[in-house]
Amino acid sequence: MPRMQNVKDEVIHLRAAGVDLGKRFLLACVRAPSTKRAGSWALETERFGTTTAEVRRLLAWLLEHRVEVVVMEATSDYWRGVYYLLQPHLNLMLVNPAHLKGIRGRKTDPSDAAFLARAGASGMVMASFVPQRDIRELRDLTRRRTELVRAAGWEAQRLEKELEDTGMKLSAVLTDITGASGRAILEALIGGERDPEVLADLARGRARNKIPALINALDGEFTSHHAFMDRHYLDEIDRWKSVIATFDARIATLVAGREQDLINLESIPGIGRLGAQIILAETGGDMAQFASAHHLASWAGVCPGQNESAGVSKSGRTRPGNSNLKRLLGIAAMVAVKKKDTYLGVFFRRLASRRDSRRALVAVMHKLTIAAWHVLHDQTTYRELGAEHFTRRDPQHAMRRMIKEANSLGLTLRFDPITAS
Repeated sequence: MPRMQNVKDEVIHLRAAGVDLGKRFLLACVRAPSTKRAGSWALETERFGTTTAEVRRLLAWLLEHRVEVVVMEATSDYWRGVYYLLQPHLNLMLVNPAHLKGIRGRKTDPSDAAFLARAGASGMVMASFVPQRDIRELRDLTRRRTELVRAAGWEAQRLEKELEDTGMKLSAVLTDITGASGRAILEALIGGERDPEVLADLARGRARNKIPALINALDGEFTSHHAFMDRHYLDEIDRWKSVIATFDARIATLVAGREQDLINLESIPGIGRLGAQIILAETGGDMAQFASAHHLASWAGVCPGQNESAGVSKSGRTRPGNSNLKRLLGIAAMVAVKKKDTYLGVFFRRLASRRDSRRALVAVMHKLTIAAWHVLHDQTTYRELGAEHFTRRDPQHAMRRMIKEANSLGLTLRFDPITAS
């Protein structure tokens, strides 16, 4: 039985639907003009299962009601099968649940589905970005690869803890105990070698400079139990690395047609091949989805928040954004700022001196996002502005800064123009 509802909201879509998702069933509500009372709206709600057959029945029901827009929340992963089946046939909007919390009136609606239908009809919600199938597959691969790398890292941490039980301080001397030198020493320990000098002599490359320190670090009690556990951890690390290699091959196959985009992204400081692949996977590579570079930065969650009330600015912390892209940008920013003779390196140090290093790092992440948008949008490589960019842009500011530093040392500076000889 249709339910009457009086609303005063401005209507953009006369016939709208909302879908409230669950694991085993979903509720769909259609909101349309009432045929019994002018200026009112009729709500018709129907319950469906979540199997493919039931979703097809939902599609037929929505088409029968001639809905102009369908709104559904991105609830867990339950939305995926429903969205993929409905999207080719309907004007479908997938909405972030966080965007709905601030909309008034939800608690007075007869159901979440009715609220979603009213929100869609009034244009109070924005659709989330859902990429095409090939990009979704690339996302699955890059995100799972990140999890695999993390799992391999956990095994390395467990290996280090086991070595601590022996009294050996190998990790205090070698940066990576699973590297070439550390692996050779561990294999010898598992094989029965216990002489610290013999073990230390297995170091390779620059690690041979640390042989005296290694001799001291390898003085401990390494038992057969430790050998068994270390063998297990090394085998697990090898297994994860083997799986990661298969993912790398699969990812390389999917991005084979985007080589130029990858090369352009790799020109950005701190971004390597893997980072470029992750940017393509998370953004889709098509910058037409984002109106401007700043829209991309806001979507990624690397823009300062705006929280102002009665002229008072409150917390400006960044929004959550895309956590996978944000994590990559943070790593890339830490790499980029280490180069002191670059624009980003100088920018970071200038800002960190006035604010703090964490805020400065977020600002560098914002710069990297802007660069990624322009690189993909304009189909070009990154252009390095150079460490002298700020001096060239505002020479008077640079002069005042040098004078201030000289005065603090009790000195006086005078600037004379260079005359051509």
